[in-house]
Amino acid sequence: MAKFNFTTRFIVFMAIPMILAVVLPSVKANSEGDALYALRRSLLDPDNVLESWDVNLVNPCTWFHITCNQENRVTRVDLGNSNLSGHLVAELGKLEYLQYLELYRNNIQGTIPADLGNLKNLISLDLYNNNITGPIPSSLGKLKSLVFLRLNDNKLTGRIPKELVGIPSLKVVDVSNNLLCGTIPTTGPFEHITLNNFENNPQLEGPELQGLVSYDTNCP
Repeated sequence: MAKFNFTTRFIVFMAIPMILAVVLPSVKANSEGDALYALRRSLLDPDNVLESWDVNLVNPCTWFHITCNQENRVTRVDLGNSNLSGHLVAELGKLEYLQYLELYRNNIQGTIPADLGNLKNLISLDLYNNNITGPIPSSLGKLKSLVFLRLNDNKLTGRIPKELVGIPSLKVVDVSNNLLCGTIPTTGPFEHITLNNFENNPQLEGPELQGLVSYDTNCP
C-alpha cells in the first residue's frame, strides 16, 4: 500500500506541470476576454458587430474581429469603421501582447486611457475619425514598439507629449484636425514627420525652435 501511495503521489507530482501548462494560458486568455468584454460593455453596437464576444467562452480567440497568436494571446483588435459609439476603457491596458488596436472611423467619445501606455508590444494605435476628447496621454511614450500613431480628426486638446520623441520606432504620427496647442516637436522621430500631419490645430505652433519658442506656448 505504501508503494502504491508513493507511486500515486509521484504521478500527481509529475502531472502538475502539464496541468498548469494547460490551465495558465486559459486563465490568461480569460483575463484578456474580461478586458475585451469591458470594452464591449462600454460601447453601443447598433450593427451587432460584437455579437460573438461571449465572456463565457474559454478565450476570446474565437471572437470576430480578434486575432491571437499561437499561445492564444490577443494580438489584434480590428473594429475600424464599425459604427460603434461609447468610450474606451482602462482594461485595454491589460492586453499585454496586443500589437494592433484599430478603432478608427467610429463615433467613440471620452478620453484616451493612460493605461494604453502598458501595451508594450503595440505597433499601431489607430483612433482617427472619432470624437475623442482630452489630452494625448504622456504614458504613450512608453510604447517603445510603436510605429503608427494616428489620432487625427478627433477633438483632442493639450500639447503633443514630449515623451513621444523617445520612441525610436515611430514612423507615422498624425494628429491633424484636433484642438491641440503648444509647439510641434522636431527631435527624435518627429524630425522626419511632415507638417501636414499637424495641420488644422488652431493653437498649435511650430515647429519648435530649440531655445527660442517655449514648448508650452499657447497652452492653458
